[in-house]
Amino acid sequence: MIDDEIRLALPAAPDFARLARLTAAGLANRVDFTYDEVEDLRIAVGEACLVLIGPEGRSGTIDLVFRITTDGLEVEATGRFEADGSVDHPSDLSVHILDAVVDEHEVLASGRTVRLRKRRARR
Repeated sequence: MIDDEIRLALPAAPDFARLARLTAAGLANRVDFTYDEVEDLRIAVGEACLVLIGPEGRSGTIDLVFRITTDGLEVEATGRFEADGSVDHPSDLSVHILDAVVDEHEVLASGRTVRLRKRRARR
């Protein structure tokens, strides 16, 4: 069940990924994630942005949808690029980072969308 949905569109540049990470941290805090869970989600969103735009950025935007669910947060990041539509698959390092910080993650076949899911720890 989804309680709220927040949308954010940013230029596909590394400097703007900070806003995505800040938004993720703020929302995670709002839904009572622990400090470690907030940091994990912030790291995961930053990594998702890096997977989509690379270290140099791209021409276009990243559209992020944050969904607050009954047990945590889901994030979907989609690259909307003006030029060359190809996106590299995530590096092994990115996959290992995402494995460590979120409960579920996937990069869709198009390579233009990254989905993340982070659940709150049971207390």
